[in-house]
Amino acid sequence: MASVGTSSALLRGNGSSNFTDQWPKMQPIVVKLLKQQEITRQEWQDLFWDVHTVCSWDEKAPAKIQKALEEVILEFTREIQTSVSQHKEESALLKAYIKEWTKFFTQCQYLPLPFQSIEVENSANKANKKRQEGNKVQVLMLQTWNRSIFADVRSQLLSAAMSFLYKERSGEAYDAQLVIGVRESFVNLCTDTSNKLQIYLEYFEKSYLEATKEFYTSSSSQYLSENGVQNYMRYASDKISEEQRRATRYLETSKDSQSVKLVMTELDRILIKTHSDVILEECPKLISANEVEKLMVMYRLMDRIANGVDPMLKCLESHIVNTGLSDMKAHAEVITTDSEKYIEELLKLFKLFSELVKDAFGDDSRFLTSRDIAYKKVVNDVSVFKLELGTKGKVSGASKTHPESKCPELLANYCDLLLRKTPLSKKLTSEEIDEKLRSVLLVLKYVQNKDVFMRYHKTHLTRRLILETSADSEKEENMVEWLRDVGMPAEYVNKLARMFQDIKVSDDLNTEFKDKNKGSDTADLVNIKVLNAGAWSRSSERVPVSLPTELEDFIPEVEEFYRKKHNGRKLTWHHIMSNGSITFQNQVGKYELEVTTFQMAVLFAWNQRPEDKISFESLRLATELPDPELRRTLWSLVAFPKMKRQVLLAEPEVASFKEFCDLTMFYVNQEFGLVKQGKLQKRGKINLIGRLQLTTEKTKEEDNEGIVQLRILRTQEAIVKIMKMRKRLTNAALQTELVEILKNMFIPPKKMIKEQIEWLIENKYMKRDEDNLSTFIYLA
Repeated sequence: MASVGTSSALLRGNGSSNFTDQWPKMQPIVVKLLKQQEITRQEWQDLFWDVHTVCSWDEKAPAKIQKALEEVILEFTREIQTSVSQHKEESALLKAYIKEWTKFFTQCQYLPLPFQSIEVENSANKANKKRQEGNKVQVLMLQTWNRSIFADVRSQLLSAAMSFLYKERSGEAYDAQLVIGVRESFVNLCTDTSNKLQIYLEYFEKSYLEATKEFYTSSSSQYLSENGVQNYMRYASDKISEEQRRATRYLETSKDSQSVKLVMTELDRILIKTHSDVILEECPKLISANEVEKLMVMYRLMDRIANGVDPMLKCLESHIVNTGLSDMKAHAEVITTDSEKYIEELLKLFKLFSELVKDAFGDDSRFLTSRDIAYKKVVNDVSVFKLELGTKGKVSGASKTHPESKCPELLANYCDLLLRKTPLSKKLTSEEIDEKLRSVLLVLKYVQNKDVFMRYHKTHLTRRLILETSADSEKEENMVEWLRDVGMPAEYVNKLARMFQDIKVSDDLNTEFKDKNKGSDTADLVNIKVLNAGAWSRSSERVPVSLPTELEDFIPEVEEFYRKKHNGRKLTWHHIMSNGSITFQNQVGKYELEVTTFQMAVLFAWNQRPEDKISFESLRLATELPDPELRRTLWSLVAFPKMKRQVLLAEPEVASFKEFCDLTMFYVNQEFGLVKQGKLQKRGKINLIGRLQLTTEKTKEEDNEGIVQLRILRTQEAIVKIMKMRKRLTNAALQTELVEILKNMFIPPKKMIKEQIEWLIENKYMKRDEDNLSTFIYLA
């Protein structure tokens, strides 16, 4: 078999190999291939051989073969052109064209194969042989189709395709493959390898864009006027989804094509941007009505255009601020006196606004930011209640401050309710308390002046630790760590942690002291707490008081014991922070009273004369208490809240402690007793301390003043720190960095920043640039 094949090959080689003799044999096979008629395997193989031998023997043969091919292909395409042009109806024209094009394009893959020899022979650069293979004949076929058929029917094809597109958009059914076939012919006809989509972009994409624009420009305006904004939003949303699918189906989607994106951009402009003002007018109404589904549609539409959701963000902010403040004002009577109700109301609002952002805007970060901005305004509002912080100007640069929100104080009060032994903390489980404490931290995140919260929280913690009223010591320490985790300033948190350490050290000290003084009745009854002055809330002044003899004699013993253990440390007694228990007995019964040291000093005035009446002036001399403290202490014994029978009675009766005068007489109520469920108890334990007074009226003012003074110092410190690092900085950049540093403590007002900058300039810490007064220079 091999020898026969070789013999056959030799016979062919010895025959005529010029173009003139061989082309008549090749042409019929080429025509059959073009017409997709059946050819034998021998004819297919002979065509390969004949092309090769002709090109091998005659160097001009490739050009001759190419020219002859062009004539055959041109004649073939003219026949097709005549056949296709006979169809005048759009659908018939498209079907005829696509049928012929599909067959022709298929042959574009097969007919070039036998003619690869002319590709190689015509390639001047042999290194480009591989790149040139299969190009010339295929290019010739496509170019011929383009000139003879496509150029003639191109306009008709586009018109018919866009007409079908219009029908589909109008709801009529038709064969989608016809438009797809037209698209493919526009894509595949281009022979420019550097821009394969040139013909498609120039004709098909352009026509598609124009048809889309024309259809929706008229239909969208008409739909809006006839059906209203809310129905139009749904219409626009549906059409965008529909056109996305349609564009993906009918347009070129290769990586080199941007057709789908261009169409959708144009559609967004027509359906959304053109009518954006009308659409956005509905936003406030939908937010107020909590129409989350319609808001989601609006959001998805507006998010498709540049800055489209910005007006929606402003609407959301306005709604949250207005709703939040209206709700606060509506419940003002309750929340101003009940910190629990206040926090619950704030949390209810936060949950409401968060659900709105989640359901209507999919928790988009921009809307979450707007929620936070608006909620912060609600939390820090001063229209319902406010905290006045003032200063007498003791610190350089101090000036009158603006009122602040009372929220941080109420948050601290609420924490105290949860952490102290109260009816609220007793009825909650450990998990519920943790949840509520974390809710406090959530609200605290939005509080601008966190230093106020820390001041009050520290005061409440002081009371709980001194009175030993913490519901759970572990939760107390957990709360300190949570404050650290949410970014509270380290110096504040470290002081709280130090307070727990002091209590533990004091417990050990007490144990040691009692062991040393075994047998002493007083030592067993007294519990001392030695507290670090820098960590604990304390009064800046010592309040004088005449203590009972038992306590007065006990103080030197404690001081001597402590001196021996810690030589050089100074003890300062703060009786305003101390308390104790005394036994009270009258004709009704015998009771154990928990009292402050001041209350104890007052009650001991009757220790030797229980039936006497004592004047206000005499009590002042006996206790040595300052007038304001004596008035408050007596009032707590004459009119203690929740007590049906008071320990002391005043004569004449007064409405407030301010009405006490030197001649007001006080005496022990011999009918004093504990009443439970309407029954008088003969024995029991009664707490008369209430909220342990840690400061005097004077030092309350000093505390508030201290907050402002500390802010001024912190602002000065931060400015110097920034300038020392930057050396040179503009006013705007300085303020930005300053707020970033101080935001976890407080937000410094612009007035304060300006004043502290001027103070630092006056004191030669920095100066203004002579050429640019808004730029500052650090002075080493």
